[in-house]
Amino acid sequence: MRNQQLDPSRHLVIIGGGVMGAATASFLATRYGLRATVLERDASYATASSALSVCAIRQQFSTEINIRISQQSLAFYRDIGERLAVGADRPSIGLVEPGYLYLATDAGARVLQENQALQARCGAAVALLSPHDLAVRFPWLSTEQIALGSLGLSTATSGEGWFDGYSALQAFRQHAIAHGARFVEAEAVDFHTRHGAVHSVVTRQGDRIAADAVLIAAGAWSSPLAGALGVDLPIRARKRDVFALQANGPLPGCPLVIDPSGFWFRPDGDTGQFLCGSPPRGADIDEAPLDQVDHGLFDEWLWPRLAERVPQFDALRVTSSWAGYYEYNTFDQNGLVGRLPGTDNVFVAAGFSGHGLQQAPAVGLGMAELIATGTYHTLDVSPLGLERIAANAPLVERNVI
Repeated sequence: MRNQQLDPSRHLVIIGGGVMGAATASFLATRYGLRATVLERDASYATASSALSVCAIRQQFSTEINIRISQQSLAFYRDIGERLAVGADRPSIGLVEPGYLYLATDAGARVLQENQALQARCGAAVALLSPHDLAVRFPWLSTEQIALGSLGLSTATSGEGWFDGYSALQAFRQHAIAHGARFVEAEAVDFHTRHGAVHSVVTRQGDRIAADAVLIAAGAWSSPLAGALGVDLPIRARKRDVFALQANGPLPGCPLVIDPSGFWFRPDGDTGQFLCGSPPRGADIDEAPLDQVDHGLFDEWLWPRLAERVPQFDALRVTSSWAGYYEYNTFDQNGLVGRLPGTDNVFVAAGFSGHGLQQAPAVGLGMAELIATGTYHTLDVSPLGLERIAANAPLVERNVI
């Protein structure tokens, strides 16, 4: 299969009907005439990361590959209504671009400066702001102990913000279906192999689905599938709690703010509603129950720090909360993309550690190119290849939320 295009009559199975699997199915159908069968364990997407994410997009990364992926994906999302149109239906994802604002103490200022230099070389518009600049631009923000801020700006080729991730998922899904992809509610659990190649996928119901190529894009549930093929993927389901808040009013010009202590917040509309979150307190355990939101995280840790950073947040009311899984790559918190080592016809796109929705357009296209032709064409995403695990060569990303 290497370096040759797949015959459209052959069978392609994508395991995982979230945004990465749906995007890949869409590009395979429209670019190469390949009509994939997409297996999704839960067609309601009740616990899918694509449905539970707060869905932001940024160029403020510290690695060139992540910046390039984000730039390509942003261009796609800005034009999603035309790119994923189905008949007269033009999908909308409510993309807004107020930017990301990273805040740093003296200890972290140099990292922001070094990151901004790389971002500028890649064409990402990012401004470094002194405490005085921050106070002028965001008078509601306390700059206590802040040495520097890094703000993503919106230009013709650069921008940061957030969007409706579930709408993006459904847009890719409907577009793929309209072009011949078949979505089936079934859980893949095993494979039949011969001479290093998978010949069929086995579902929990005992069905066997013929496969000439397989993509594992099952998010937090990808590791057991690779394990069935003898490969230990360092992907774990890590719970993240999100809190919806009502404040006394909006914060003019508020971007998505990342505090040096590790929490983040952003507006949710323009009426004084906000979303916020942070890493968990204590150990970051695998597969913590999603129905157990840690309300103490907000009451005891988040709220005091929010009020210190934004005095207006001294009065807040939690209106709702939920939890979702990061498909957390414990090796280096970056996506694992490419061929599964030791197999001839199995591919992986998983482990994005919170970046899957923002990277889906570029990575989905790259996976379609690799599966169909054996190589990347539009953007070489090989720096995310799985080979770096065996080589013990992590792709270190310093701007991790």
